[in-house]
Amino acid sequence: MTTEAFAAAKVNLTLHVTGQRGDGYHLLDSLVVFADIGDRLWFDPAPDLQIEVSGPFSDGVPTDDRNLVWQAAELAGWSGRIHLEKNLPHGAGIGGGSSDAAGVLRAFGGGDRAATLGADVPVCLTPRAQRMRGIGDVLDAVAPLPDMEIVLINPHVLVPTAPVFAALESKHNSPMSDVLPTFENADDFCKWLKAQRNDLENPARAIAPQIDVVVEALEDAMIARMSGSGATCFGLYQHGAKAAAKRIALAHPDWWVAAGKLLS
Repeated sequence: MTTEAFAAAKVNLTLHVTGQRGDGYHLLDSLVVFADIGDRLWFDPAPDLQIEVSGPFSDGVPTDDRNLVWQAAELAGWSGRIHLEKNLPHGAGIGGGSSDAAGVLRAFGGGDRAATLGADVPVCLTPRAQRMRGIGDVLDAVAPLPDMEIVLINPHVLVPTAPVFAALESKHNSPMSDVLPTFENADDFCKWLKAQRNDLENPARAIAPQIDVVVEALEDAMIARMSGSGATCFGLYQHGAKAAAKRIALAHPDWWVAAGKLLS
């Protein structure tokens, strides 16, 4: 029988850089959410492990052990045919391969060793709002967030993570509050969110000025910000995300634009 998995886009609504360890790893404090926008996977039993890839971003995706999906299948001890429908752009800072790998581990086990595949894989195992701290290894569930819609935009600009961190003026910044508040509605949530930060946004904008244009295009959102280390940006809406995405896509046909809802 065919098994299916959904690999949701991961969005860092906040990203506070709070320190740097002696081994170079940065310490973070981030509110991570997931959207009903993402890749899809289908698994069929077979004697040998195989991967085939389709979808708008299938070009260049490896179909051997370089792919995190392959590595996750080996970690889970599963063998068979995997069809990966690649709907999320590459190197966009919204989960991508990490979420794909987590989809395999959710289906076949091995989640306790998810961190061996990458720092972002553990948070993707549970695609709902979480607080992520440390180097991504400290995860805490948060109270359910208000129902909200989201627009994701990537201008097809690659922003390498290392130069963004290198350009960060301060590596020791304040975290979010010890206890995150609960929110009665979307207005309260976005008001709180605006008081938080993505410490990587300014250095990423210096490297990729297109991020400025993307955030400006989301001017009708309740809040617009870059996710992670870029270059994907998000806009949160109470209603009307699909209409906003359509308007932006018409104005910028060379961008990847997608609309959906936050997963609760």
